[in-house]
Amino acid sequence: MFQIKRIYEPADSDDGARVLVDRLWPRGVSKKKAHLDLWMKEIAPSDSLRKWFAHDPARWTEFVSRYRQEFRKNRALAGELKRIEKARGKVTLLYSAHDEQHNQAVALLQFLKGRGSD
Repeated sequence: MFQIKRIYEPADSDDGARVLVDRLWPRGVSKKKAHLDLWMKEIAPSDSLRKWFAHDPARWTEFVSRYRQEFRKNRALAGELKRIEKARGKVTLLYSAHDEQHNQAVALLQFLKGRGSD
């Protein structure tokens, strides 16, 4: 099972494997406090897409479409996440964005669950 969570929320024993899916390290979070199992910055949107989106909800639909195209090129990374899920039972995708509905972890969760991945 995959779930998402802001990295600023406390780590919990129910998180399973904790995977940061941001390209940039979150401000104000120490590596110790993050309790990460993996930082998978390569699966995050490209710098150009991230900058274009700028967390503007009006660009959300187009962002998801463009990110989906990038995601298709990263199938090996998606496979790695699915292997972790199989081994650990649960994977928490961590993100740092303030907007809890319009961020790459929300889109990535949709892709991994098969909604919009093809």
